[in-house]
Amino acid sequence: MHTAADSTPRRALEYASRGWPVFPCRPGGKEPATRHGFRDASTDPGQIRSWWNRRPEPNLAIATGSPGPDVLDVDQHGEAGNGFAAWRRLSAAGLLDATVAIIATPGGGLHAYFTGTAQQSRRLPSHHLDFKAVGGYVLAPPSRIGQKPYRLLTRSDVAGGILDWVAVTSLLEPGRGQLARDRGAPPPDGIRLASWVERLEEGNRNNGLYWAACRIIEAGQEHLLDDLAAAAATTGLANREITRTIVSARQSTQPRATPSHSVRQDVS
Repeated sequence: MHTAADSTPRRALEYASRGWPVFPCRPGGKEPATRHGFRDASTDPGQIRSWWNRRPEPNLAIATGSPGPDVLDVDQHGEAGNGFAAWRRLSAAGLLDATVAIIATPGGGLHAYFTGTAQQSRRLPSHHLDFKAVGGYVLAPPSRIGQKPYRLLTRSDVAGGILDWVAVTSLLEPGRGQLARDRGAPPPDGIRLASWVERLEEGNRNNGLYWAACRIIEAGQEHLLDDLAAAAATTGLANREITRTIVSARQSTQPRATPSHSVRQDVS
């Protein structure tokens, strides 16, 4: 029987109270301890207590992607390389400003948490980065691999924001990023995006609506914007704010022509 002092079940319930579905993994490992893995993740307190009422104590995992968080996994592969150079580039570009939390992993890497979205999990192996979103999961504190724990480094007291993986890819691998925009990225699921917008918390509603509108416009599916606007209205956003945000998304996704007289060759 667990006591109130046991940290893992308590932390699991804390994550679940944020709306993040959790599930157990094998003690000391990353393998799911449920039949269907992350698909069994739950926020139900009774189910969570049942999972952690066992010995040895399971590790704690969070299913990523809305309603859970999106997580940027910065790997440390020793002599094979690490993701910290890419992390610094993303930070300098302002793409990491909206983190909810940063976790130190047992292997020497980092997990940066963001507001969950309907984006799919992706990887940039040459930059030692993984993006854990829909279809993924991460171990969370106080889980351990061997004797080494996952540790909280920083946590934001304000609502976090979104990490746009297309923007990350476009910065680190421009050719691949453009291909993702033009060909490789599947069209957005309007129903899923609208449902996600409806669940946005105060402080993140404009940013979330803007991101979702950009994805829809880039996919040439502007007929879905009315559904997105209706979803945003249910969160309490004023019609004026909704209109302004969608107009801004339209403007930001329009290609900008460069005047011929301003083009110059850089041969340095």
